[in-house]
Amino acid sequence: MINLKRIHHVAYRCKDAKETVDWYQKHLNMELTVAIAENEVPSTKAPDPYMHIFLDAGMGNVLAFFEIPNSPDMGRDENTPQWVQHIALEVEDVDALVAAKNDLQALGLDILGPVNHGVFKSIYFFDPNGHRLELAANTGTTEQYDELKRVASLMVEEWSKTKIAPTHAAWLHELDD
Repeated sequence: MINLKRIHHVAYRCKDAKETVDWYQKHLNMELTVAIAENEVPSTKAPDPYMHIFLDAGMGNVLAFFEIPNSPDMGRDENTPQWVQHIALEVEDVDALVAAKNDLQALGLDILGPVNHGVFKSIYFFDPNGHRLELAANTGTTEQYDELKRVASLMVEEWSKTKIAPTHAAWLHELDD
């Protein structure tokens, strides 16, 4: 049986490694911890130079990016809505979320939210590569999270048969802002 410890890193593509490092340092206070560059892909041996950067997202979480200059320009899956693919990062509480929104707006970013998701609130914005970012602050109780866990499998099973949103957790959208 596999026993996972945590996510080692999550990697995305970037247009420019230096611009990406600078942006994440300035806007999200993330530290560059590792940079790896090769002229050949280690796993495939393909001759394809790249820069692979690793940023500290706190508590052992790592967000990584690849700049691959010999590939066609970055795009996105046009069949997937922009709101679906995103990187969500947690902040301490709602006060920290509001402060982050104010700080990011002062740096010229367009921010959506806070949006109330019942057991957490979020703000949304984009990095210079077009990746959607979410900052989230948990607001739920232990009982609420326990109930969500209890109904999760039931909801997935119902969804797999009907493709209609199950109502087991509809109470999330009835909570006050």
